[in-house]
Amino acid sequence: MTDLFSPGSEIVWRPTPDSVERSHLQRFMQQHGIASYAELQERSTQDVAWFTDAVLKYLDIQFRHPYSQVVDLSPGIQRPKWCVGGELNIVYNCVDKWAANRETRERKALVWEGEEGTTRSLTYGELSSEVNRCANALRSLGLGKGDGIGIHMPMTPEICIALLAIAKIGGVILPLFSGYGAAAIASRLSDARAKALFTADGLFRRGQVVPLKPVADQAISDVPSLKHVIVLSRCGNAVSTQPGRDHWWHELIPQQSSEAPLEPTSAEDVLMIIYTSGTTGKPKGAVHTHCSFPVKAAQDMAFGTDVQASEVIYWMTDMGWMMGPWLVFGATLLGGTCFVYDGAPDYPGPNRLWALVERHHIAVLGVSPTLIRSLIAHGEEPVRKHDLSSLRAFASTGEPWNPDPWMWLFDVVGRRQRPIINYSGGTEIAGGILMGNPVLPLKPTAFSAPCPGMAADVVDAEGHSVRGQVGELVIRAPWIGMTRGFWQDEQRYLETYWSRFENVWVHGDWAAVDEDGLWYILGRSDDTIKVAGKRIGPAEVESVLVNHPAVSEAAAVGVPHEIKGNEIVCFCILAPGFTGTDALRAELRSKVATEMGKPLQPGEIRFVFDLPKTRNAKVMRRIIRSAYLGQEPGDTSSLVNPEAVDQIRRSR
Repeated sequence: MTDLFSPGSEIVWRPTPDSVERSHLQRFMQQHGIASYAELQERSTQDVAWFTDAVLKYLDIQFRHPYSQVVDLSPGIQRPKWCVGGELNIVYNCVDKWAANRETRERKALVWEGEEGTTRSLTYGELSSEVNRCANALRSLGLGKGDGIGIHMPMTPEICIALLAIAKIGGVILPLFSGYGAAAIASRLSDARAKALFTADGLFRRGQVVPLKPVADQAISDVPSLKHVIVLSRCGNAVSTQPGRDHWWHELIPQQSSEAPLEPTSAEDVLMIIYTSGTTGKPKGAVHTHCSFPVKAAQDMAFGTDVQASEVIYWMTDMGWMMGPWLVFGATLLGGTCFVYDGAPDYPGPNRLWALVERHHIAVLGVSPTLIRSLIAHGEEPVRKHDLSSLRAFASTGEPWNPDPWMWLFDVVGRRQRPIINYSGGTEIAGGILMGNPVLPLKPTAFSAPCPGMAADVVDAEGHSVRGQVGELVIRAPWIGMTRGFWQDEQRYLETYWSRFENVWVHGDWAAVDEDGLWYILGRSDDTIKVAGKRIGPAEVESVLVNHPAVSEAAAVGVPHEIKGNEIVCFCILAPGFTGTDALRAELRSKVATEMGKPLQPGEIRFVFDLPKTRNAKVMRRIIRSAYLGQEPGDTSSLVNPEAVDQIRRSR
């Protein structure tokens, strides 16, 4: 093993007594007479009904009609029914109850900044009025309960308003990446039989206008069920409109009443379908309900990142990634302030992110390891020029950390005082399996523990629990946020998560637990490379490479080898000032051999300008491997940079 998971590595952060005492987690444990996190973890996973009921009450999730049973497991662990008999439209708890309360009505709900410098904020009272106008507009178009409505927009206040308005009328939210191509949009809208779509004329990236409406128009031509398109004028670029189908936001919505009824919905009515990429050509539509995704999001935001009422949380995300809805639902359920930014995080300079923190008093900042690796190249000066005193904690998800960038963020930006709340789960989880929290210590790249209520385990090939070694990450009990299945594809859901071990969810990640009880994610188990009988996670090899000053990013994949079964091939992005020479290739191969063992020396090192990534900065190794081998890569619709795939193909 490398330092990605090193038994005996040192704890670098411990919570202060004050931070523990102020935390949601500590208050929750005190309310229930629980003395330690270990005791909470045991009780929350052994008595799922008690824990879920306790969380719903702690979060003050108010039901129009109360549930008669927290969870019904009679259909099996794969298909539990939650909040049985309960009537709940989650928008009441996100917006309406705060707006109706004089003490919270003027609290900021949403703050926004655009790349061009424009800013805007909405109180809970103002957000309520805007959501109601949007809901009334949707109803005026004949849309209502059960109708699928897509969102393909830049990260503006309107995208948050649209998300909540769809839920308010009982519609089904279909979040789509703003960077999707027409085919990806069409396949998802068609699968859900969408009736309407929110889009925009364009968005700004690095000072340039990126058109959105033409892409949406092309997609809609293949979706016969879709009758209405609501278009936000974001950039002012010229777009074509179709009379009767297309409606400008500024013409349709402001004229509506600021009062709107809340559609009665069951707690288990479908709220949202979030599509994720699969290894085949068809994306998976994870189904979530009014009492699933938002509740899990708020639970994790409270117990992990510890967002308090009125605190500002910003997670760098697109609404098409689960962290977009997670941010909006979680922050508003907690009565916090959601910050959204529409633009590149390093434009017009590498200090833009830190300027946002200072200007908007951000308390919790969600980043990706990829972003931090890119900012390291600019040094400490962009960080030092800003007052980051509002910043209490970092958070991170989407991919495993390498130790060096983790320590740079912790040392340089965090001054060794701000924890990095590592967070790992997925769209189908509605949040996290593992997470840092404000009451437990941290080691570099590690997770403090499973999230409360998540019966996580690490198992060997036979399904037996293991510690101190790498194994499969599994979950042994249900949780309220779990997907209710894949849209119109029940068998695929069962095969994906429940077919390996009886009544055990197999998540598809390699994980490990060290001697101090801290957890590590080491990459996707389907990314594993087996060389001469030795199984290796690509993140271990990549950590060695990015530790070299010439390499800013790396991806390792396994390719067939007639003697060893597989050999490692690495793709590296060079840091500024370095050139991809044969001598550097030899040096990097030797470095991996020295640190990992000679049998694991890469067969090839390829230098590339970019690596194929999703919008949430996850490196798609299966696509890299397929492109290198000249095979069909499967679903590539989630890639933000498909040109990177062509470069890898050309490098063969």
